[in-house]
Amino acid sequence: MQHQLNCNQVVTLLTFYIENKLDKSLSIAVREHLNNCRECSEKYEKLKRILENFSAMKSKIAEEECDNFKEFETEQYKRFKANLSAYIDNELSDSDNIKIKKIAISNPLARKDLEEVYAFKQLLQSSFNRTKNDLKDDYARRTLEKMFENTKEEKVHPFYKLVGIFACIMVFMIIGLINLLNF
Repeated sequence: MQHQLNCNQVVTLLTFYIENKLDKSLSIAVREHLNNCRECSEKYEKLKRILENFSAMKSKIAEEECDNFKEFETEQYKRFKANLSAYIDNELSDSDNIKIKKIAISNPLARKDLEEVYAFKQLLQSSFNRTKNDLKDDYARRTLEKMFENTKEEKVHPFYKLVGIFACIMVFMIIGLINLLNF
């Protein structure tokens, strides 16, 4: 299958193309477009350079962070790491809680870990609340739909009402005519 892509489509797909996340036929179509379109080819090169620079900076920062925090990986920090989950869940005694707090204050690596765990816990909690609210709304919507389905089943369509009235009038007219003819 031959894809003919326009410039907007190619620009939209560029990051996926650079990261090799396109299927084979779409990747070929993007490459062909880039070979034939100078503007898109320039955008591709710029974006590729930006992403490469970003990746290089990201790895350099990670290396520097690793080097900076090595001095803080003490026995005290290892005990902190071992008790961090219990601390977050309020499962430690008061004296152990104070020890964890002291380590977090004095050790930047411990403080960083604690902040990350709290951020993750907050993310989980907000996701849970959002899902819970979605389910609550969904349950309420389904309940209302079922209520309205039941009421719709009980109602008679207006057309059938008119046909019934018309049939009654016809029956009464026929009975009236028969009575008139019998006199």
